[in-house]
Amino acid sequence: MRVVVTGGAGFLGSHLCEALVRRGDTVVCADDLSTGRLENIEHLRHLGCEFVRADVTMPLELSGSVDAVAHLASPASPPDYLRLPLETLAVGSRGTENALRLATQHGARFVLASTSEVYGDPLVHPQHEEYWGNVNPIGPRSVYDEAKRYAEAVTTAYRGRRANTGILRIFNTYGPRMRPCDGRVVSSFIVQALSGEPLTVYGSGDQTRSFCYVDDLVRGLVAMIDSAEAGPLNIGNPQERTVRELAQLVLEITGSSSAIEFHRLPQNDPTRRRPVVTRVREALGWSPEVSIEEGLRRTVQWFAARPDAVAAAALLLRGGQSGADRGRPAADQLPVQAPPAPVAEQGAPAQV
Repeated sequence: MRVVVTGGAGFLGSHLCEALVRRGDTVVCADDLSTGRLENIEHLRHLGCEFVRADVTMPLELSGSVDAVAHLASPASPPDYLRLPLETLAVGSRGTENALRLATQHGARFVLASTSEVYGDPLVHPQHEEYWGNVNPIGPRSVYDEAKRYAEAVTTAYRGRRANTGILRIFNTYGPRMRPCDGRVVSSFIVQALSGEPLTVYGSGDQTRSFCYVDDLVRGLVAMIDSAEAGPLNIGNPQERTVRELAQLVLEITGSSSAIEFHRLPQNDPTRRRPVVTRVREALGWSPEVSIEEGLRRTVQWFAARPDAVAAAALLLRGGQSGADRGRPAADQLPVQAPPAPVAEQGAPAQV
């Protein structure tokens, strides 16, 4: 099978390219390298992975057959999409449309890598696929949230025209090849712990996330490519942890004596995230296998083998995971964002 992976030189895309190549597929990695890195796929280029430097907001023209298109192209971490707001909106809109056109021209399967960000700061917990979300369309995170929501809408419209499309909503994923300075909580905590810097926790640290190891997530992506499932399907680890608990776990695994420093919670930062994964388990037979302890050990090992990159990232992260606090006091006792309205526990689907 010949598979086109947009954003294939990024963290998640490169792992998908690797999984596809190792099972015998031919892969075309299309990436403009705005956030991806060639070094992520260099080891695959002699194994059947072709790299095409391409901006998917422009029409994609590829010779030869195409059996599947996996659309992962997009800035995905807050520092990236805040630095590239118009580009993020463009890749979620025109980029998705171009990837869909490529798939339909070849009669190929199309899989959209969407995100839990379509739920915004959810008022329903845990999040099931029927929930419409609680998104601020003009907030600081809106360029990413709304780009993905539009991408889901246009993908669904193409399916209405009998295109073979599927949507996966990806929750927090971590593992090797995360950029040390990408501003995500796992990479930031590991960099700070390995460097002896304070771990930056926003708000009280009681906000929750669910963390899925990249190998598990990629198994689900491959299964979705191989299926005819429409989705949307949540995919992620349903085990919920507070950010403060994650910080403590990183300190334990790294053996670091770093302190934990508390900063003001950014606007519209989600307070609770945990996927309901019943549908993906039933449709694809998927469930996560790697514990967070084991996943973090593998990730820490990967970061520790790159001390120069970690040291450089530590300087950038000093005083805040993503630079969100630059220009603000770095004190550890700051007012936190007011708590949201009470969340509804999972029951009958609710629309907000």
